[in-house]
Amino acid sequence: MPALYDVAIPAFIRGLKNLSNMLEKGSAFAAEQGMPLSDLLDARLIDDMAPLTRQVQMVTDTAKFVAVRVGQVENQPWADDEVSYADVQGRVAKAIAFLEAASPDGFEGREDAKVVLTTPSGDIPFTGNSYVHGFAIPNFFFHLSMAYALLRMKGVPVGKLDFLGAIR
Repeated sequence: MPALYDVAIPAFIRGLKNLSNMLEKGSAFAAEQGMPLSDLLDARLIDDMAPLTRQVQMVTDTAKFVAVRVGQVENQPWADDEVSYADVQGRVAKAIAFLEAASPDGFEGREDAKVVLTTPSGDIPFTGNSYVHGFAIPNFFFHLSMAYALLRMKGVPVGKLDFLGAIR
């Protein structure tokens, strides 16, 4: 089985870079349309779902916490205070830099490490392996997909290859 670093961190970095590119297309589209960027940042698929800004916070947090909880990287608390498009892009860039600094060595032998996810409804215990494969990767791609869908819903011309990035 591939090391947890190898299955998660490169995919997260790629996904975040693709998100940054999609956000950039969103900014250009908004400028062309005379649309306030807040129309994109505040976009929701339905009232009880989080807006684009929160989707970006969740996708970056999910990636960061794999490095923290499994890769033994020291946590850097990030306030969820992004209000502008530049703030959101900065959050994505900060997450990419955080992941790029994570060492694969910190993930070695962590497949059975105890990982506890604390939620408002209680703690959820995982192993490093079950956390990465059963929670973090699906959660990362859920929020990345929601960000993509919100941009598409607002008319931003992004497609599947923008989501996937350059295929090599």
